[in-house]
Amino acid sequence: MRRTVFFVSDGTAITAETFGHSLLTQFENIDFRQIRLPFVDTREKAEDAVGLINRAAEIDQVRPLVFTTIVDQTVSGCLRPSQAHIFDMFGTFIEPMEDILGVPRSPKVGSAHGMRDRDAYEDRMEATNYALTHDDGISKRLDRADAILIGVSRSGKTPTCLYMALHYGVKAANYPLTEEDLEKPRLPEFLRKHRNKLFGLTIDPERLAQIREIRRPKSRYASLRQCHYEVEAAEALMRSEGVKVLSSTNMSVEELASRILLGLDLHINLAERAGRP
Repeated sequence: MRRTVFFVSDGTAITAETFGHSLLTQFENIDFRQIRLPFVDTREKAEDAVGLINRAAEIDQVRPLVFTTIVDQTVSGCLRPSQAHIFDMFGTFIEPMEDILGVPRSPKVGSAHGMRDRDAYEDRMEATNYALTHDDGISKRLDRADAILIGVSRSGKTPTCLYMALHYGVKAANYPLTEEDLEKPRLPEFLRKHRNKLFGLTIDPERLAQIREIRRPKSRYASLRQCHYEVEAAEALMRSEGVKVLSSTNMSVEELASRILLGLDLHINLAERAGRP
């Protein structure tokens, strides 16, 4: 079964896409063709969106799904005559929240992913720069790090660090465990002194070999034997040092980041940093 899904917003459409995607993942046997339509902030643009939605309905011979976070109800109302099932997040939740909170909303487009909180935005940009300048063991000066990821090469450290920086403002560094490190009984001293910030990533050797083969085909680096050796040695070393470890084999970057924040209690620090109780 195939179904077209539209994420429509007068902002970036990231919120609509995130919410909608969370629901779609509950239906594994359906092939969803997902289309994002951002910045639909006028009646004319909404009518153009309706044209795309109706065309998809004709091609698929079934009504598309539309997840929308358009703030202006006049604009969002233009979507209702379309040949689609409409899931309006603002229409569903805002009115009950107004009743509960006892105050009317102050409609603002793009607030969720804009620069309303400039301090928080600057924190995320600074953290991203930190992750880039402390990637792959470039710098061993880690005093300012909130988290330090360790693991063998290509185990997912870099994308996880960048995700934590961009989304949470976490200064995350990473260090690849080399063969030289794995031959020693202890982690390098510059890492051991930050033991409370360390978090390990591991990966199935077979998956690691596939990833490395793309990067360096037919090399010793990508051989299954080498991958088995490095993964097993790294896991043993991290276990002996008491470092918490997660496998990136079947875990998304988003889940890895969330579990690392929880494992290092950084979710509490982030709340305090934002001034929340």
